[in-house]
Amino acid sequence: KLVEATWDQAFGAIEAKLKGLDGTKIAAIAGDQCDAEAMVALKDLVTALGSPNIDCRQDGAKLDGGPRGSYIFNPGVRGIDSADAVLLIGTNPRWESPVLNARLRKRYLAGHCAIASVGPAVDLTYPVERLGAGPATLRDLIDGKLGFFEKLKAAKHPLIVVGMGALAREDGAAVLAMARDLAEKLDAVRLDWNGFAILHTTAARVGGLDLGLVPAEGGRDVAGILVGCEKREIEVVYLLAADEIDAERLGKAFVIYQGHHGDAGAHRADVILPGAAYTEKPGTYVNTEGRVQFGQRAAYPPGDARDDWAVLRALSERLGKTLPYDTLDEVRARLVAVNKNFAALDQQAAGSWGMFGKAGTVSDAPFVSPIANFYMTCPISRASKTMAECMASRAQLMAAE
Repeated sequence: KLVEATWDQAFGAIEAKLKGLDGTKIAAIAGDQCDAEAMVALKDLVTALGSPNIDCRQDGAKLDGGPRGSYIFNPGVRGIDSADAVLLIGTNPRWESPVLNARLRKRYLAGHCAIASVGPAVDLTYPVERLGAGPATLRDLIDGKLGFFEKLKAAKHPLIVVGMGALAREDGAAVLAMARDLAEKLDAVRLDWNGFAILHTTAARVGGLDLGLVPAEGGRDVAGILVGCEKREIEVVYLLAADEIDAERLGKAFVIYQGHHGDAGAHRADVILPGAAYTEKPGTYVNTEGRVQFGQRAAYPPGDARDDWAVLRALSERLGKTLPYDTLDEVRARLVAVNKNFAALDQQAAGSWGMFGKAGTVSDAPFVSPIANFYMTCPISRASKTMAECMASRAQLMAAE
């Protein structure tokens, strides 16, 4: 069972487990709320240990860090105000991004904007023409078999919003390629307008993709890591606040969990390293638009908890793989060295365009929103008394209906 330990004892246990271990037997997964400083430190450490197995896509989204235009909300949230035809693919923005959904409602109320969806049938608070449920409908739309294609084609500023319900599935790469084909067929990506928009549901995802937290050549993604654990081909897994995976599939692997709310990953861990929540540390995040933003510390983390990049830096020294930065400023310089977009604070840089996605067969399964419980989507909300009360109230209302 887990027992209280000092930092030295915890690092010692990790050192003993990793000593002499081949890098291909080591894997790391970054969670959905990680700051960029922690993620770059994690990647640098894992790379130094010789492992190609790293991933920031807990949900399995088929976004591989290709051209930046393939994984950001290119028109920006303000761009919604210019759209004159909107297609939602595999998303329920009311649950996945309520503020952005309010912007879509605002655009509808302003008039002269047709909105349609391919995906779940939900009440978005404004009229939406539901074309169908899954990839087959999307293919018919691309082939011009549905009337809404003409509305998109006639629009000056068509907007295609692709959600994780379309991408976090086995055929997600093929669906992504189909969405790209549609955007190009509609001339929705040009010098004066880019109407291709990915709607993310996690705070860390764009930053993770910007930093290359995807498997290196020959490496394993999250699904591959879990299979490797089950087959005992992966012996050590580093979970950086990663709680949205099936922890039971980690098998007999030695699990290092670094996080803050003692969620699923911590329950499975062999060693727990106390990190800081986003409110307890200064951190860099990249939003769904690709806009780099700073979070400031509102309160210090409790007890022995430390900023996450600092924990990784200290561990790297113990492992004989000392990371080349000692201060927050030096870590942020490393971010810029990896990706120059981190040098521009609160600015939306244009996303590069090119080939992305992967042609292939698609399933007949309908797109399903990744948000099953609006009130509890992360370790913090799952530990929240207020969110628990919201759930209880909602259940009572549903029962009364």
